[in-house]
Amino acid sequence: MDKVVVGAAVVDGGGRLLAAQRAEPPELAGGWEFPGGKVDPGEDDRTALIRECQEELGVLVEVGEQVGGDWPLTAGYVLRVWLAKIVDGEPEAKEHLELRWLTMDELYGVRWLPADLPIVRAVQVHLGEVEQ
Repeated sequence: MDKVVVGAAVVDGGGRLLAAQRAEPPELAGGWEFPGGKVDPGEDDRTALIRECQEELGVLVEVGEQVGGDWPLTAGYVLRVWLAKIVDGEPEAKEHLELRWLTMDELYGVRWLPADLPIVRAVQVHLGEVEQ
């Protein structure tokens, strides 16, 4: 069974996507990703995603529909991404170098990590559909 990493495609009412710049490990530092992290034992994916957004961004999110299925990562991990919207708080870069809200025109203006890039394309169709 694959180990699961969850990611949040946080979209605001203006159709912008929140991107997070990795601080570590060195081989991924500087690349951009969806905020999230590993699912802990006994935790379901959605609960893990809510916890990770609180830890990494300092916000409470409402989890929406899943984007695609299992996106393969390295070393037996898969990434599962959900649309999410912030219901409480303002995002802060607690574990990342920087956070950036990207409009549709700016989506490819950052260097996405290779594993996240195909998911950006999948999320793109949802931008503008998510209401605040």
